Amino acid sequence: MAAAQTEHEVPKSMLSIHYLRNNFTSHTGPFSAIAELIDNAYDPDVNAKQIWIDKTQIRDMECLTFRDDGNGLSRDLMHQMLSYGFSNKKALNGKLPIGMYGSGFQNGSMHLGKDVLILSKSKDDLCVGMLSQTYLEKTGSNVMLVPIISFKKQEENNGMRENQASLRDIREHSPFKTEEVLLTEFQAIEGPTGTKIIIWNLRRTSEGHRKLDFNTENDIRIPCDDSDTSDTSDTSVPERNSSLRAYCSILYLKPSMKINIRGQRVENCPIDESLESIDRSFNYQPRAVKRKIPITFGYTTQSIQHYGLMMYYKNRLIKAYHRVGCQLNDKNRRSIGVIGVIECNYLTPTPNKEDFVYDDTNRNTFLSLGNKLNVYSKKRRLNPSDIVPTQETDGERTQDNDQLQEVEQLEGEKASLSEECKQTKAQLTKLTAWRKGMEAQFNKAPEEEP
Repeated sequence: MAAAQTEHEVPKSMLSIHYLRNNFTSHTGPFSAIAELIDNAYDPDVNAKQIWIDKTQIRDMECLTFRDDGNGLSRDLMHQMLSYGFSNKKALNGKLPIGMYGSGFQNGSMHLGKDVLILSKSKDDLCVGMLSQTYLEKTGSNVMLVPIISFKKQEENNGMRENQASLRDIREHSPFKTEEVLLTEFQAIEGPTGTKIIIWNLRRTSEGHRKLDFNTENDIRIPCDDSDTSDTSDTSVPERNSSLRAYCSILYLKPSMKINIRGQRVENCPIDESLESIDRSFNYQPRAVKRKIPITFGYTTQSIQHYGLMMYYKNRLIKAYHRVGCQLNDKNRRSIGVIGVIECNYLTPTPNKEDFVYDDTNRNTFLSLGNKLNVYSKKRRLNPSDIVPTQETDGERTQDNDQLQEVEQLEGEKASLSEECKQTKAQLTKLTAWRKGMEAQFNKAPEEEP
């Protein structure tokens, strides 16, 4: 297919459907992809108060659904949402937007399934849009086609007929085969405004297993590997890695939107408020920022194995349990269980929002935070009750305290030896001075003879 031409005969850039197929791999797991869709509802341009995440069956197909009570989307906003690289999000009423690349919805939804339908009610309009790999494959399209239907609320009865081409393709290549069924789906958006997202042809592993497990009541989980199921007491993997409910409970540092999973609200658990032996006296001032960034340190009240930095960007968790400073030494038990919490709005997140772009600012941040964590750990080891997390077993606590006592004994012996070395050095200094004095007198003695 020849590239489209402008009026000046300069070729326009094109976007192949292969980009849509391949770019979903930017996410390492389903939860970060789900977070992209949650972020879209959270951002100030949508400003949803609640979002509902659930599973449903449509025409014998298992579907993942998202519904929010936000401002809804106009036709233009829907078109931008289904295109790549369009992001004009701005802060409103002090609330900072998380999205910045204009690809979060596309990459996130395509990671979860091959096809997605969006139904949205704004103040005046009803709008339907579809992003579908199955549709593009079956029609043999070489470019991105995104069927969109838009009409005024009061024209509901005949508004769809003005979008015949898009309506025909949506009916043919989605689970919604009639106008009536599509219009009925709008009734699920209970308020005057809001958006519903339906994802089908959900992703499976190379072995054919579902990437998401819906068998647990009131939760959506990531199935454990066979190697992980041999010991159900294994706590080496944080719960947030396998439970969407646990993941969403710490997704935002200061939650302002209610998240509901399969009919039950997620109990927010701000990580900086769930720690023990909390110390908020630490700050960090990057070179590029005029104000100091507060840091919270404390001991986890959960599994002792899960500790490190919890790093947020504009209120959203980006990097979890990242170890720095003395935590990088597996043999150093002084910092086990210590968690640091910081909001790094001055860093740049990667497009999948799972890490920060590695640059000098990033590197300096980790170095400084490592030093501050070392200081906190040294301060707290003086208080035996703060040495280990509260949920550590008695055996682990005893073993840890015994090791710390051994370390303290060795450090005491080291200090004693150091003091002895100082005294010996002082004596050597005196002896050296005495020797030099005697040599000086000896050298002067011949000159005093008659």
